[in-house]
Order: sequence, then C-alpha cells, then structure tokens
Amino acid sequence: MPTQLLPHLAQYTQQRLDEFSRISDERKANLEKIANFISNNKEKKQTDLIFICTHNSRRSHLSQIWAQTAAHFYGFKNVKTYSGGTESTAFNPRAVHALEKAGFEIEKKTGGDNPVYMVTYSSMDPTIKAFSKKFSHQQNPQQGFCAVLTCSQADDACPFVPGAEERIAIPYDDPKAFDGTDQEEPQYDERCRQIAREMLYIFSKVEVLYPASTNY
Repeated sequence: MPTQLLPHLAQYTQQRLDEFSRISDERKANLEKIANFISNNKEKKQTDLIFICTHNSRRSHLSQIWAQTAAHFYGFKNVKTYSGGTESTAFNPRAVHALEKAGFEIEKKTGGDNPVYMVTYSSMDPTIKAFSKKFSHQQNPQQGFCAVLTCSQADDACPFVPGAEERIAIPYDDPKAFDGTDQEEPQYDERCRQIAREMLYIFSKVEVLYPASTNY
C-alpha cells in the first residue's frame, strides 16, 4: 500500500507531482532508465539504488531521501535507497534545512565532523539514517545495485562503479556555488524541489508498468 506522508510533506509532494511538465524530454529519458532498472528487477526481494556525488554532502543525500520517499509514496516498499561519495565529508546543514522546510522531520543523533541524522517522512515507515560516506561503505550494497551519478565530477571520476548492475548519470547543479550569498537558501530550496520532482517522476513511471498491487 502507498505510504501516508507527514502532513506538510504530503502537501509539498503534491505540488511536485503537478510539475512533471517542467522536466525536459531529455531529462525524462534518463530518469526513465532508472524506472526501467526497477521494473526489470521486480522479482528481486530488494532493489537497491545508490546515489553518488563527490562529497556525499548535498545532491546525493537529497536524491537518496527523496527516492526512498517516492518509492514508499507509490507503494514500492522493496526498493531501498542509499548514498555515497567518491570521498566522505558531512551531510551539509543547508541541505538538511531545505528538507526540513519541505516537511521532513530530521533529528541530529550525533555531533562531530560527520553527524548522523535520522530522517522521517512517514509515521508508519522506517526512518532514513543519513551521514556522509564513500559509496563503497559497508552499509551500502556491494553488488547488484543501480549506481546513479548526481554530479558531473562523480560521473567523470567513476567511469566504472564496482558491483553496479547499471550506471546512470543524472547530474544536478550544485547549490554549494551559492553558499554565503543572498541566493543560498533559494538555491537549496530549488534543488530540493527539482530532485523531489524527478524522483517522484521515476516512480510514477514504475507504477505504470508494475502497479503497487503486484508483488511490489
């Protein structure tokens, strides 16, 4: 059954569903490659997606969290999402704030240079544990996954991702470029909206092929 999202998050999500026409045809074609991977792995007990960017700080976290939310929103509860970087830093607090504004409940569980956050999108589903790590980290799957490259640097640095069944690039502009400017918060909000819109689009296409009433 589809997930019931937290109230403010549900409103935010509905707004993004109404924006699919803003996604270019070229972009949709790449997003549908991810939908096809999920569809082609429908018989598996679990289908894994790893979102990869350079520092596992902004875009890969936003993508992981929104993809997991979209999967459960559409009722595909054996899809599990992960994230990682070519190196680890920290989940950037500006990206955390953008997600909170969207309606996620986020609790910071540890301090230090690389804090652990618990992200809640529904009172009925597991929270997402979010912290910065390399894509090869032991908490990420080691084989049979789809590697989704969310920045051009990671795309260039990872022509081959060990263990990946498929590798797909959907780079996003980095809101980091606006840190410390008056455009900082609007740019993080826009990247959050774009990634939400596109992750929801992916799972809307999976639903067309394999409705939530099937084994998914």
